[in-house]
Amino acid sequence: MTTADPVSVIGELFASEGLADYLGEPVSQAAHMLQAGALAERDGAAPALVAAALLHDVGHFTGTVTGRDLMAGTDNRHSEQGAAWLARWFGPEVTEPVRLHVAAKRYLCAVEPGYMARLSPASVYTLGIQGGPMVPGEIAAFLSSAYAEDACRVRRWDDDAKDAATPTPEFAHFAPLLSALAR
Repeated sequence: MTTADPVSVIGELFASEGLADYLGEPVSQAAHMLQAGALAERDGAAPALVAAALLHDVGHFTGTVTGRDLMAGTDNRHSEQGAAWLARWFGPEVTEPVRLHVAAKRYLCAVEPGYMARLSPASVYTLGIQGGPMVPGEIAAFLSSAYAEDACRVRRWDDDAKDAATPTPEFAHFAPLLSALAR
């Protein structure tokens, strides 16, 4: 396995660290990300957005501060770490929605009545660690990104991808899509 083969590198993460529990949710981290990718695919998202949904949480196991640290009260900045790690292979159409998916949660909590009530208890907990709902200046900065809308779509798939009873595709299902998008 080399860094020249991103699909193998990413697939190994899904088959190793990804098998761990997903931080207070009833699915593994890999199942969560696979479900998010499948939801994006089901909704007819563009290939890059399917990839962003699939890869949105890789930063939980590619950074120096882990998802376990997040659940212990330290922001692991997994969205930024994941986007930076993925940028060696993918363009901003994949990495920016990944980078902004936590900001999208903060944004939606600030502007959409009832959104916070949809969050799982673990997501509500991490919201506090990640800065809480956005304030007006943060909202304006978030909305100035060309990828804000895509990040909100990834966020909604993220929220819905936590069902242990949902059939989940294997990573291999997404390998051709990732190969086609990798540079």
